[in-house]
Amino acid sequence: MRLTSLEERQREQRLVASRALVAGAVVSIGLLLLSLRLLHLQVDRHEHFSVLSMENRVKIQPVPPTRGLIYDAKGVLLADNNPTFSLEITIEKVDDLPATINALAQLLPIDANDRARFERLKRQRMRFQSVPIRLNLTPKEVARFSVNSYRFPGVDVRAELIRTYPLGAATAHVLGYVGRINEREMTQIDTSSYAGTHFIGKGGLEKAHEAVLHGKVGYQQVEVNARGRILRTLESTPPISGQDVFLSLDLGLQKAALEALGDRRGAVVAINPRDGSVLAMVSNPSFDPNLFVEGISGKDYNALLHSPDKPLFDRAARGQYPPGSTVKPFIGLGGLATGFTSAHKTVFCSGAFTLPGQSHRFRCWRKGGHGTVDLSAAITESCDVYFYSLANQMGIDRLHDFLSQFSFGSRTGIDVSGELAGLLPSREWKQRVRRQTWYPGETLIVGIGQGSFLATPLQLAVATAAIANRGHFIQPRLARASRFPGAESETLFPIISRQINVGDSHYWNQVIAAMTQVVESPRGTAKRIRSTEYRIAGKTGTSQVFTLGQKQTYNAAKTPERMRDHALFIAFAPVDDPRIAVAVLVENGGHGGSDAAPVARRVMDVYLGTKTTLPPDETTDGD
Repeated sequence: MRLTSLEERQREQRLVASRALVAGAVVSIGLLLLSLRLLHLQVDRHEHFSVLSMENRVKIQPVPPTRGLIYDAKGVLLADNNPTFSLEITIEKVDDLPATINALAQLLPIDANDRARFERLKRQRMRFQSVPIRLNLTPKEVARFSVNSYRFPGVDVRAELIRTYPLGAATAHVLGYVGRINEREMTQIDTSSYAGTHFIGKGGLEKAHEAVLHGKVGYQQVEVNARGRILRTLESTPPISGQDVFLSLDLGLQKAALEALGDRRGAVVAINPRDGSVLAMVSNPSFDPNLFVEGISGKDYNALLHSPDKPLFDRAARGQYPPGSTVKPFIGLGGLATGFTSAHKTVFCSGAFTLPGQSHRFRCWRKGGHGTVDLSAAITESCDVYFYSLANQMGIDRLHDFLSQFSFGSRTGIDVSGELAGLLPSREWKQRVRRQTWYPGETLIVGIGQGSFLATPLQLAVATAAIANRGHFIQPRLARASRFPGAESETLFPIISRQINVGDSHYWNQVIAAMTQVVESPRGTAKRIRSTEYRIAGKTGTSQVFTLGQKQTYNAAKTPERMRDHALFIAFAPVDDPRIAVAVLVENGGHGGSDAAPVARRVMDVYLGTKTTLPPDETTDGD
């Protein structure tokens, strides 16, 4: 028994010794591996982890630039950056958040939308970052909170610059507005250039000149603690403010155009023919762009969106209307340039035109006809039959090619976003879009600016300026120059132009003389706006909203207001030294001579510094 017991103890001792040896070996290997790993981390990877440590301690924060301002031609501020005050809560400094918000609501108006926005933003920010509970505090509200601020630890009033438009609706369609950057825009912009910036141009000049107005973002290097709180600023690169933009727009003329339109829907575009600068660009009715800057309410947006007057629609650059008889001077010029007519060639107008072998009568606006007319009389009295005949001789291909030189059917290139091209119909267009053949009768309709032919008021004004310049076509522009804040020199925006060649320079004089008779002749369709102080060259136009049947007669009194004809007028003045070219559209206005021409006369009078004196309103059955 003793022997057996001794052997067992010896066996156990050997087992313990062997296990201790194995354990020691494992521990030694583990320590060796750990030492090697520490050596690798401390020596081989030292630089890498030093950088990571620095990144955890030092952060780069963007500093957004101040957006450039916008001024009119006389230095009137059109787009400003004004401080706005918001009430913000730093959550980690507030013991009882719901009680604090309820107490604030007793002091200041805080509605359900404010609370919902606060909850949404709270989930996106750190506890040490402030979250707005109320935006756009009034001075009285700021004062009321300041007096009671001791009751609300962790709640502060903060100020930031917000875009404002002092003239509101008067410049809304021209300037556009800025708004918060949305998800779609985030995929289109250089996010590094907009770091720390929440707003971007949404339309008009604000969008077209975004690169100039935005500026360049700055950066600051800050030291933070483990929770991300800023401890101190180590170094900084200041932002570069956006450039101020100076327009050719004349605010006084802009207001005069709005007043001349009154409560009627329509558009007015006035251009300086000498350099293509836009003097006025009005779309009526309009809207207050300030509503959109920080986010328009659903109620206000729906009211604008569903208004039958479409105040959000820019009629000047996006409104596409049949130009009616306003295109007759251009088509007459085309007839002269292509040799299909001359100043002395006459056409007999019996009140209708019929294509050979057809019974369809293309009627003139004057039922009894104009009798024998030449080019001058046809433009002066707006004879449809003359231009039916001329368009038929020229054909749609020549008509299209000639009119396209005046930017009909294409964008003018103005520095406002969203411009539409209108439609200059052609054989190719109809085949491509409608899969149909072009018919001769359609050419006749194009010859009087009806049918598929569509133009914007902006296109009409630019084309009119080209006639005033005798073929010198200048791309329109609103922005004249830009300048960095505090700088002495300006950067001028380029003037882009080209020449329209009609063969004989006398053709321009013949057409201009006929347009002058539109206003000065007793038979002219715009004789009512004749001025004794300067000479006006113009052309009236009336475009149909719906097509009349062969046996139908248009009766404005029995036609619903929004189905009545549009009234148009184009003009430039003074004839011998053009300083202003104007295009006017009055939606469902009636007649160009009695409804649109007086608006143009008022605008020209204001710009040229004369007094408007018009005879009593006249009713006419023509353009």
